[in-house]
Amino acid sequence: MTGSSPGPARGAFGLSLLVATLVGLLASGYLVVVRAMGEAPVCGPVKGCETVANSEYATVLGIPVALLGFGLSLVLVACAVAWWRMADRRPLLAAYGLLLLATFGVAYLTYLELFVIHALCAWCVTYATAIVVSLVLTGLALRRGKTAGA
Repeated sequence: MTGSSPGPARGAFGLSLLVATLVGLLASGYLVVVRAMGEAPVCGPVKGCETVANSEYATVLGIPVALLGFGLSLVLVACAVAWWRMADRRPLLAAYGLLLLATFGVAYLTYLELFVIHALCAWCVTYATAIVVSLVLTGLALRRGKTAGA
């Protein structure tokens, strides 16, 4: 199936995957903007965002972790849109590989928040959740695609 409308196997998974990747993009985008402005992220009743944002773990090789997450999220959104709009599974396979790597990254960062920094950032947790949900949805879509031919 080619064309601009999603097939039945991709419709629900494609939209759900797109929403999950957009949530990650928005969360990481907010953190990038706040960091660029030199401000502390607003966390509401949870007060760990500033602690996490100011920790030594907020950058990797001088690059803000939020910027790395934003870049990854941009690629994931593009993969989700490409797969949803086309019959080609390659964007979905690429997304799955990236999501596997990203899941290890967010697991490590969550570990750091809980056991090293001793603070949780609600935006980071939102991003991590979006990555894990995206991974599960992508895995399900790949599995379903094998049986549905998508």
